[in-house]
Amino acid sequence: MAEDYYKTLGVSRGASQADIQKAYRDLARKYHPDMNPDDKSAKEKFQKVQSAFDVLSNPEKRELYDRYGSSFETMGAGPGAGGPGGPGGFGGFGGGPGAGPEGFQFDEVDLGDFFRGRAGGTRGGGGGFADFFTQFTGGGAAGPRAARSTPRRGADLAHELQIPFNTAVTGGQVEIAVQRASGKSERITVKIPPGVDDGKKIRVRGQGEPGARGGPPGDILITVRVAPHPHFQRRGKNLLVRVPLTVAEAALGAKVDVPTPGGTVTLTIPPATSSGTKLRVKGQGVPQRDGPPGDLLAEAQIVLPGKLTEEDKSALVEMGKRYTEDPRAGLRW
Repeated sequence: MAEDYYKTLGVSRGASQADIQKAYRDLARKYHPDMNPDDKSAKEKFQKVQSAFDVLSNPEKRELYDRYGSSFETMGAGPGAGGPGGPGGFGGFGGGPGAGPEGFQFDEVDLGDFFRGRAGGTRGGGGGFADFFTQFTGGGAAGPRAARSTPRRGADLAHELQIPFNTAVTGGQVEIAVQRASGKSERITVKIPPGVDDGKKIRVRGQGEPGARGGPPGDILITVRVAPHPHFQRRGKNLLVRVPLTVAEAALGAKVDVPTPGGTVTLTIPPATSSGTKLRVKGQGVPQRDGPPGDLLAEAQIVLPGKLTEEDKSALVEMGKRYTEDPRAGLRW
């Protein structure tokens, strides 16, 4: 099977020249024979990396490789691409392993590239087999020269962005710094939709690498990372917040103010509320693109004073004598 140069370097087919150069430097350093004197396979790996870089770092060779695969050299992009009268007698399509009738080799050539878009051609009218034949001979506008003038879409850029918990819930705008292949740095404003979750991707269209020969620019793909909040947690479309209560508020009931994404709300604490009790506030959770927002779950958390007086201790002892129900009666392994 022919070597896939993109896989060899570990880059995507839309990788920029900067990505290709970086991948090459990393792999060349990793597999250089001088760095791996005890690894007999290092030299072979290093040579494969070098061969892949020689092709993908050359714009003309890369275009032909993208179009014809491993047979790109027979299209005039390197050694073995002879003209009529060369070895094999016809533009580098000489006989050999995998060669077809009359010395033509078809195993790596995508014939769809030659017929695609020419189904309506007529004999002698610039379509059909005449254009197919012209592709192989390198003549006419449909040959490799035309490929060099074909517009090419710019590469996409990958970016990872950490945003505050509040911004992930309510949405907003943030600025990111984008490093171009030219070395120039730009600041771009990105709109964060309400309710975006950790790990989601945001596509910023038209802000990737510029296209070649008039082609459209690529996009920026942003992976969102949501920073934790000191008090709130996300549970799907709901929010969980622990609300500290005094002993008196929990025992006697109270009204307390609780912050929410939509503003402060007054929460009613029923009498005899234990720690861990969750009170639901409708519609104060995470906004949804399709459907109503989630809810806020306020979890009661009883907080004792840092220091008790002797009078406080005596009152608690008397209360303990009156209420003899075991709070751990249902506790099981």
